[in-house]
This record gives sequence, structure tokens and C-alpha cells, in this order.
Amino acid sequence: MAQSSKVILVTGGAKGVGRGISEAFLAAGDRVITCGREAPSALPAAGGNTAEFIACDVRDAAAVDALFAQIAQRHGRLDVLVNNAGGAPFALAAKASPRFHEKIFALNLLAPLHLAQKANALMQAQAEGGSIIFIGSVSALRPSPGTAAYGAAKAAVLSLVQSLAVEWAPKVRVTAVSPGPVLTEQSDLHYGDADGVTAVAKTIPMQRLASPADIGNACVWLASPAAAYVSGTNLALHGGGERPAFLDAATANKS
Repeated sequence: MAQSSKVILVTGGAKGVGRGISEAFLAAGDRVITCGREAPSALPAAGGNTAEFIACDVRDAAAVDALFAQIAQRHGRLDVLVNNAGGAPFALAAKASPRFHEKIFALNLLAPLHLAQKANALMQAQAEGGSIIFIGSVSALRPSPGTAAYGAAKAAVLSLVQSLAVEWAPKVRVTAVSPGPVLTEQSDLHYGDADGVTAVAKTIPMQRLASPADIGNACVWLASPAAAYVSGTNLALHGGGERPAFLDAATANKS
């Protein structure tokens, strides 16, 4: 592995979108650390490189402190944090409990903020600084029925990115990537079955869901020198977005 390889932390980086992000950095020759509550059956690997795993519940502040202590001890630096861990089950806002909403915000907003604080502390002490990337969601940019608290938390993340980019510049760049629907091993849980996935893909101008690799490639670019002037901004990866419903309604009305 090249001596110039960066040290990358990808939270929740062993499955789904996180695995695609881990594999993209590994393919680029970087050293990747993933974390999660339980060790995966197989670690992400690409380009002859394999990710390292450290057990950590990102909602537990003491566990996060221990995670960064291990990173500092083992590697002596951290160049990139990808705040990927997050998510939410379907729950209608009228029926969800206050405790449920607290958990959604803890995982999708408060935990990433704490992780970013710890990463910034390491990066500010490095001559090269670093890059922090938050994985957001198009749920922050449009209505999110059934995951209202999640969408609100992701919208708050976008505000957070802008503020941190100002506070932590010029040493640390802070950005967000907001995917639309992504094809992962859990897609059927969201869209019912393979037919549901196909139906959703037809609503996207690119006629497919994003792949985890699409998100990973965007993160590699944002962490690279090619994006050295990119900070405080959000990159929407939604394949062109969604066709406006009024166009289909108008067409149906004429038929």
C-alpha cells in the first residue's frame, strides 16, 4: 500500500451504502476503518486491501471517545471521516412516540455531530487538516412521509454542515452527500419486492436506483485534492431527482 494513503473512518461501513463507501476508498489505496455495534461476517475489501473493524455504538459518547483513542493510537492520524451510520424504520408521525423520535435524532444528528467533533480535534492538529463528509438523504429536501423525524434530522445535518464548514475552516472541509433511493441488500424492505424496486426506478430520470459504489465514488472525490475548494455544500446524488407529479396528473387528465 502506498505511503501516501489516507486514513479513513466510515461509520456503519460494513454493509449497504457504507460498504460501498468503504470499498471505494480501499480501491483508491486508502486505509479504511469501519465501525458498528457488531462485527460483520466479512469485512469490506477492494484493490487488495481490507478494512479494519472497531466495535462502537455511535450513539454512545464514551464508546465514540474510545473509538477515536484507538484510531489515534493505531494510526496516529485521521484524514477523512464519513458519517454514514443512520437510518429509520417506517413510522407515521401521528403515532410515533416521543422516545422513538429522540432515538431517530440521536442516531442521525447528535451522533454524527459528536463524531465530527472528535474528528475535527484530530484533524486540526495535522498539517494537512482533513475532510468530514456527512451522508444525508433526499428526505431532507422533500416531504418524507413515514420517516418525518428522519427527514427533519437529515435537514438539520445540512444546516450543521454549513456551520461547521465555517467554524473549522481552513484546516477541515465539511460537506454532505445526499443520496436518493439506493439499491442495497435491504431495498426490498423499503419497496416491497423486486417489482417494487423496478417501479421506483422508473420514477427516476436515470431509470435506476443508485448503487452503493455511486455514493462511494462521490465520497472519494470529495475527500480528494480535486475537491480542495469544496466545503459547506451538499452534493445531491438522486439520478436527476423525481418527475414532478403534476406532469403525470396533467397527462392522465387528457387521456
